[in-house]
Amino acid sequence: MLTEGMIIADRYEIIGKVGAGGMSDVYKAKDLTLGRFVAIKVLKPEFSEDLNFVTKFRTEAQSAAGLEHPNIVNIYDVGSEKGMHYIVMEYIEGITLKTYIEKKGQLSFKEAVSIAIQVGRGIEAAHNKNIIHRDIKPQNIIISTEGKVKVTDFGIAKAASANTISSDVMGSVHYSSPEQARNGFVDGKSDIYSLGIVMYEMVTGRVPFDGDTTVAVAIQHLQEEMVPPSAYAPDLPISMEKIILKCTQKNSDRRYESMTALLSDLRKALVSPNEDFVVMVSAASQDKTRIIGADDLKQIKQEAGSVYLKADEAVHSHVEEKYEDEDDEDDELDDEDDGEMNPKMEKAITIMGIAAAVVIVIIIIVLVVNLFGGVGKRGNKDTETQRTETQTTETQQSEKIKVPKVLGMTFDEAKAELEKYGLKIENKGEVSSDNYEEGEIANQDPLEGNEVKEGDTIGVVISNGKGSVDVPGVTGKSEDDAVEALEKAGFKPNKTYSYSDTVKEDYVISQTPSSGSKGKEGDTITIEISKGAEAVTVPDVTNNYKSEEQAKIELSAAGLSVTTKSAYHDEIPEGIVIGQSIDAGKQVEKGTTITITVSQGPTPSQSVTASTYKCNVTMKLPAGTTNVAAASAVLYDASGNAIAQWDGQSITTDESGNQIVKFSQGGLLVDSGKLVVTYLDANGTKINDQTVDVSVSSGAFTPET
Repeated sequence: MLTEGMIIADRYEIIGKVGAGGMSDVYKAKDLTLGRFVAIKVLKPEFSEDLNFVTKFRTEAQSAAGLEHPNIVNIYDVGSEKGMHYIVMEYIEGITLKTYIEKKGQLSFKEAVSIAIQVGRGIEAAHNKNIIHRDIKPQNIIISTEGKVKVTDFGIAKAASANTISSDVMGSVHYSSPEQARNGFVDGKSDIYSLGIVMYEMVTGRVPFDGDTTVAVAIQHLQEEMVPPSAYAPDLPISMEKIILKCTQKNSDRRYESMTALLSDLRKALVSPNEDFVVMVSAASQDKTRIIGADDLKQIKQEAGSVYLKADEAVHSHVEEKYEDEDDEDDELDDEDDGEMNPKMEKAITIMGIAAAVVIVIIIIVLVVNLFGGVGKRGNKDTETQRTETQTTETQQSEKIKVPKVLGMTFDEAKAELEKYGLKIENKGEVSSDNYEEGEIANQDPLEGNEVKEGDTIGVVISNGKGSVDVPGVTGKSEDDAVEALEKAGFKPNKTYSYSDTVKEDYVISQTPSSGSKGKEGDTITIEISKGAEAVTVPDVTNNYKSEEQAKIELSAAGLSVTTKSAYHDEIPEGIVIGQSIDAGKQVEKGTTITITVSQGPTPSQSVTASTYKCNVTMKLPAGTTNVAAASAVLYDASGNAIAQWDGQSITTDESGNQIVKFSQGGLLVDSGKLVVTYLDANGTKINDQTVDVSVSSGAFTPET
């Protein structure tokens, strides 16, 4: 266990423990190099000692470290020290979605959709990098104090999936997909299922499947039908209910094809919550609920159970020990019998042998009598059985009816025709057809000639007329191109507009009906066109001596993200905002990051030396750093005191064409230090940072006196 003040990797100073899970403990720490707070997740000893787990953990964590997305808790570093394995992550001030649900009970429709969209964006980014999370649950979703939703534990999920976890497992099995429960193939659709369960819990305040053991819950995921969320949330819009039900189909082929498709429907739900636009994939006959067999149950207990069933193992272990004890008692009795047989026991065995022989003789006599005496009766019985079976077969054959052809008939004509044969009819819907006129039957099931029984139902589909046309896909196209494509195909475009953080202005966000659907010429196709990211006005947080907390509240209320940095100020008290990266009154996109500078109070006094020094540093921009508009820097002495600061230094070009930035300061009482440079874009947002050691020997310091 780490304690306050400990330093890891000569860089991360532990502030305190902030949480714990089944596999790890989480600590808040300060990155001494970059001067920022981070979260450090430290594996518990039982996992740190498992070489196989550690290897998987490091591999997956390093892979996940390449993920950079606003809705993902970013991984900064992966390391080990003295047998302790850890990952360094972005530190988020906030609470888990699980805690939020427990506090609020049921979330509103709009709030649930908003959270689901943000979670979905993070998962979508991971899927695009071929990374499957495998453990989507409210406990792994964090809501920051600014209202930003982030998904965590990327990189630890895959490693955990192949190892036994002895605690905190019930929280995972409630959100596991059926394929995870039976240890089958896992892909992006497993994350979609888990997100569907999370959405169910958000709108109802409960999970759909629950039980006393993990096995019981896993079997429910495999076999039992889910109670529709509207049973617990009567006001839930139909679009949200069908989205949840489509996500949580037991057959993965009936779920959304991708997280992108799910996000598209979630956005539609926000615009048209009561519109029934969600397309459910019909279930094939082979997709009916399958009763789990003994082999399947054994597999769940042995394979998936290695992750979920520690409690059950404890019970089984207790029972086994009991029976092992009984076996030991038997062994002791056997040991006692190793000597000579007791005379009384020998006599008893002799008597029992004689009695057994007598019983065997009696049984043989009875069998012989029955064999020869019952032959006549048996013959008569066999004849009667054969006659009965023949009659039954003839009756069954006489009940079979060949289905007549009803294609091309009207519904009433087909009904009259089928009733002649003792058959029923059911209207299964409509379809566009080029072969049958409007009102005529275009399809029937079963088809003509198939054999059915009297009283069976024949399903029919009615033609709604000719002129069926494929709806073109226009999502992602410009408004003009989309309208042109729809009109060319014979459809009437209906345009709606909404803000979007992901689709640029004047481009199509979604369409209804979707691409690939069938429609008739003249039908209306609704396209949702992006108005771009919603613009907001940057408030002024540098006036009236606003505290850091007050500034964060004002900026967050305006729909902006906030980061902080600190600087010394001889006049402004500590904790008061003295600057903001984007000027007040400027119009920016919603979600833009504003960096505020908070006063650290007066500059600390420096130790007196015989000489003063001037610092002159010229920095080349790090490789791969682009779109840099300015740079800021802080010079620290060996004790970590800030002794010089530069804000908004311009970027220039040297004779060789390299982009450079210069820092100069005289009157310094030290001859060495550490320079931390932050590169900013035109909006004042950090792009990159760089830390270098500077000294007299490096030429950065020159004596003034």
